[in-house]
Amino acid sequence: MSGGTLPLARNLEQFPELHPPFDSQSALAEANRCLFCFDAPCTAACPTHIDVPRFIKKIGSGNLRGSAVAILDANILGLSCSRVCPVDVLCEGACVMHRYNKKPIEIGRLQRYAMDSFYAKGARLPAPESRAPERRVACVGGGPASLSCAAELRRRGYAVTVFDNRPLPGGLNTYGVAEYKLRPADSVREVEMVRSLGVEFRQAAIGSALPLEQLEREYDFVFLGLGLGAMERMGIPGEQSAGVIDALRFIERYKTQPDFSVGKVVVVIGGGNTAIDAAIAARRLGAQDVHLFYRRTEKEMPAFSFEFDHAKVEGVQFHWLAQPVAIVEREGRAAAVKFIQMALGEPDGSGRRKALPVSCSEYEFACDMVIPALGQSRLTDLLQTTRGIELKGGSIMVDRATGRTGNPRYYAGGDCVNGGREVVDAVADGKRAATAIAAELEGGRG
Repeated sequence: MSGGTLPLARNLEQFPELHPPFDSQSALAEANRCLFCFDAPCTAACPTHIDVPRFIKKIGSGNLRGSAVAILDANILGLSCSRVCPVDVLCEGACVMHRYNKKPIEIGRLQRYAMDSFYAKGARLPAPESRAPERRVACVGGGPASLSCAAELRRRGYAVTVFDNRPLPGGLNTYGVAEYKLRPADSVREVEMVRSLGVEFRQAAIGSALPLEQLEREYDFVFLGLGLGAMERMGIPGEQSAGVIDALRFIERYKTQPDFSVGKVVVVIGGGNTAIDAAIAARRLGAQDVHLFYRRTEKEMPAFSFEFDHAKVEGVQFHWLAQPVAIVEREGRAAAVKFIQMALGEPDGSGRRKALPVSCSEYEFACDMVIPALGQSRLTDLLQTTRGIELKGGSIMVDRATGRTGNPRYYAGGDCVNGGREVVDAVADGKRAATAIAAELEGGRG
């Protein structure tokens, strides 16, 4: 699979973008609404602290390259973040326009406008000089955290190699984000931007084909941007049946396989944003009915409210207080899901109310495809024998100010540390770790 094949022509038609881009006139009008606050709360709300007033002011003056460079100075993945960031709860959620009961500045769409212009013109950032090519850093994983770390270190003149086990780097940006939010080809364009800075990319499975011990011998520091592993299993009878596919594999397959087909009646199990993405995708791929089942109620559902509202508009049907207990198989494939009704009890340790089964309340729901979306497992087996790296709940423990693990040769960031947050959080983690690694390298330590 090559970057030139993405996105699939079918997906361009079936997955129109969620937020259409600004035209030049609309972008200029929106930029001129900005108050250019001196103590911009939008900048403070951005995990990468993009100077929002600065890049918007440059759009208003017609300096689109300058606007894009201002974004990239803070966030090398400014293109993808302009599409996938939950701006409602970050920069736009902090906009001062809310104080005046006015619509917040559409920061995400303005950022996209600048970045689209930058890439459409084939622009590149200048490749930095290699001031210390003998000092080398390895980044394990090709997702946003590693790309951010690699780009920041390369900008400072250090040699960086990104190791990823997939044909295309980019992590979930390439393979796991819903098509209507981010095209895989846009993720690949950002990877090429990082590559153009002089970052080397190697396809290799760390831990099997290439042991961590070898990286320790060949590199001064190792950044772990492992992300998360496969989705958690339901642990119920029948989940291995044909017609059962977890949400991340479902999203990856429809993004990369032109002959991928969806069932007529699809059941999605879970209440997070990935479950919502899979449910909407199933509708757009032609499923007649898509039903999402969650073991608690709408109030406890972890998905963002705007994602939930979007799914309802798309025709996804929601069922609450339902726990799957078995997949019913007929003629060699999934034909129904057996559920038990739940009731909410006292709050658990996380503050959410416990979901408790109601006796004698089992029922079957007929379907021909089941998509579990129960969260991802941790990729921690690789680190069990690595001295000094502490794990807690499957996540890597780090100094939050620097990203350094208990082993001074290793830094980490992204989902393998935070358990699965936003792309922009991973970018911030990678940049923070790169700054700390660079300080070590410049101090002659390592």
